[in-house]
Amino acid sequence: MASPAGAARSTTLASGLRVMVLPQPQLHGAHMALYARVGSRFESTATNGLSHFLEHMLYRGTPSHRSAHEVNDAFESIGGYLYAATQVDYGVFSVTLPPESLDEACGLFAEVLRSPTFSDIEIEKEIVCEEILEDLDDEGRQVDADNLSRTLIYPEHPLGFTITGTADQVRAFRREDLAAHHARHYTSANSVLVLAGAVDPDVAIERCAQAFDAFPRGERIVTPAPVHAQKRARLRVVDNASSQTELRVCLRAIPEFAPQRAEMDMLMRVVDDGMSTRLYHRICDAKGLCYDVSASYDGYEDDGVVDFAAGVQHARTTVVLKEMFGLLEDLAQNGPTEEELAKARRRHRWEVDAMRDSPEDMAHYHGVEMLFDHTPSLDERIAQNARVTAKDIQRLVSEIATPDRLNVVAVGLLSRGEASKLGDLVRGWRGAAGP
Repeated sequence: MASPAGAARSTTLASGLRVMVLPQPQLHGAHMALYARVGSRFESTATNGLSHFLEHMLYRGTPSHRSAHEVNDAFESIGGYLYAATQVDYGVFSVTLPPESLDEACGLFAEVLRSPTFSDIEIEKEIVCEEILEDLDDEGRQVDADNLSRTLIYPEHPLGFTITGTADQVRAFRREDLAAHHARHYTSANSVLVLAGAVDPDVAIERCAQAFDAFPRGERIVTPAPVHAQKRARLRVVDNASSQTELRVCLRAIPEFAPQRAEMDMLMRVVDDGMSTRLYHRICDAKGLCYDVSASYDGYEDDGVVDFAAGVQHARTTVVLKEMFGLLEDLAQNGPTEEELAKARRRHRWEVDAMRDSPEDMAHYHGVEMLFDHTPSLDERIAQNARVTAKDIQRLVSEIATPDRLNVVAVGLLSRGEASKLGDLVRGWRGAAGP
């Protein structure tokens, strides 16, 4: 397939499906991905885990390829590999393959997404139940610190659900449940299709129009935003026989597409964008308290969470938490240095430039942005981040680092004394008072 240079192209097919093509003519591979609004935040207590189980079942056969083996063999025989993942608020199916295979792949890809047969349902249930066991202890209790933190933050909203659900729920799902969930979520109004790499936009759009002409139009799925009813800091300590305590320090933050999104990006780069940035240097290099410590931001369309994570010796849990509080307090009161901001701007620009060499990264960035109706270009993102000042970051930290946004989870073997000290520190924290 030819691959001329050109700008990104977007269109809406007759079926209503939005398509974006991102030509990267310097590359030798192509990537195709469908993003859909599906996941645990669109489920109820009765259906929790159904989106993830449906993701597995879409591999399990089509009218033309009757089994999981036949589906996978079909993609692999044309140089590709079918990939899928379910997140809290979206799901993705994708395939990376040689450009000359794109014509054949479009039809196959559309058939997998449009016409699953849901064969071997009982076999796949056992596979998913094995996956669920990874987050449980020997007694079947949830011990995954990330899952526990979301339940603590969102006790009455689906954002607090696990993505996989429970084994009992998965074993109760019927073929009719899968068909109804598939018909509701895998539709043109609820999805976007992105192609990137060595692709000709005109030819790619024509092939997609042929392959997805029968994709059902459907409706865009929406759910209520979570209410912020928290009044004070929350703490959950879970006993678990392990060599370390898994600590999660979570701050309810801003939505993914909030006006302060650039400030959040730069804040996270100042805090944790390598071993020379503040978090690792303070806790590991300077004080030797941890081997593994990190910070991340999870953004949703109507909310967000900043996570600090560490694996620590049980007796050091409170000390590490105190250091994390100190880091936030220092940023709120003094802000980052100009040197830190300049370095963060450079690293962001370099990362964006590297994305232009990856069809997978380009498709993911634009696919998620388009799915949630937010379409800044990469150059616009660079410019937005470059405008962030130290005062902007001070204000953001002061806004989110408050007791009514704080949720702490510790999973490990804390002594009674350590658990008591941890509780006193969490309850006594007054937040990061900035200017």
